[in-house]
Amino acid sequence: MATNRLRAVLVGCGSVTGFWMKALQDIPDVELVGFVDLLEPAARRLADAYGAPGALVGTELLPVLEQTAPDMVFNCTIPEAHFATTMTALAHGCHVLSEKPLADTMESARQMVAAARKAGKIYAVIQNRRYDANIRRLKHFLDSGAIGRITTVRSDFFIAAHFGGFRDHMRHVLLLDMAIHTLDAARLLIDADPAAVYCKEWNPAGSWYDHDASAIAIFEMAGGIVYTYQGSWCAEGLNTTWEADWRIIGERGSVHWDGGTEFHAQVVDSFDGFRSRYRDLAVPPYDPGLKQGGHAGVIREFVECVRTGAEPETVCTDNIKSLAMVLSAVESAERGARVAINW
Repeated sequence: MATNRLRAVLVGCGSVTGFWMKALQDIPDVELVGFVDLLEPAARRLADAYGAPGALVGTELLPVLEQTAPDMVFNCTIPEAHFATTMTALAHGCHVLSEKPLADTMESARQMVAAARKAGKIYAVIQNRRYDANIRRLKHFLDSGAIGRITTVRSDFFIAAHFGGFRDHMRHVLLLDMAIHTLDAARLLIDADPAAVYCKEWNPAGSWYDHDASAIAIFEMAGGIVYTYQGSWCAEGLNTTWEADWRIIGERGSVHWDGGTEFHAQVVDSFDGFRSRYRDLAVPPYDPGLKQGGHAGVIREFVECVRTGAEPETVCTDNIKSLAMVLSAVESAERGARVAINW
C-alpha cells in the first residue's frame, strides 16, 4: 500500500452514497478504512459492495475514528445529524466533507465554522451543482464582462416531483430540500453576498404535498443587485431542468441559460431610436478543469485541498452564506416580512 494515501471514514450508508462511491473509485489515492451507520448491516453491505471488505464497520463514529486514525471523514448522514458528526470528526483532527446542508440551523452552522477554524481543518459541503460544466461556462462568460456589470438575476425552477415518502409531509419542502442548490448557484454567478430577503410560500390547488410546495423570493444582494427565485415542486407541464432556467441582466446586455446546454446572449449594438439595437453574442465553450463532474468534482477538489492546504470553493466559511439565504427565506415566509440575512 502506498504510504501517501489519504485515509477516510464514511458516515451514513444510505442511498446518497452511490454518488460518493462512484467518484471515489476514480480517486485511487483515497482509502476508505471505515464505514459507520446506525444499521450495521447497511455499513457492511456498502463496504463489501465497493471493494473494502477489510474496512472497519461500526454503528458509532468515535470508536471507528479511534481505531482507524483517518485523515478525512465523509459525512453522508441526514441533515439533523450533520452537527454531531462533523463536530466529532473535527475534534478528532479530521477534515470533513459533508452532504448539504452545512447544518440544520444557523446557530449550529456558526459553531461548526468556529470548530473548523479552531481545529485548523477543512469543513466543506457537497454543492454538486456548482460543479456542472454548463454553469461554469456561464460563470466564465459573466466574469468576462461581456454584458457589463450584473444588475438583475432571475431563476425559475418548476418540476413536478412525485417523491412519495417523507417529502410529501415536510414543511418548507421546496426551500429546505431543493432551493439550496439554486440559491448557491446564484451566489456563484452573481459573485455577491446576500443582504436581505422577502419570501412568499404557498401550496397550489392540486398539490400532493401537505405543506407549501411553491415559493417566490426576492433577494437583495450586495452592490444593489436584485435576485428573484421562483420555484415549485408541483408544477405539471413545461418543467425546467434541475439546474433551473436563468435570465441575467447586465448594464450592456442579457444572457439566458436554460439550465442545460442552451445559451442566448444579446448586447447593445447602438442606442438610436426608442429601443436599442442588439446583436447576438456567443457564449464560448469553456473547460473548467477540476471544477466539473458534480459530486466527483467537489470530492476531487476537497481531496486535493487536504493534500495541499488550499481552500476548496465550498468551504464552510463561504457555504454558510447559502445556508443563510435558505433559512432566512423560510423565516421571511413564516413571518410575512422582509428579513435581513446574517451568518
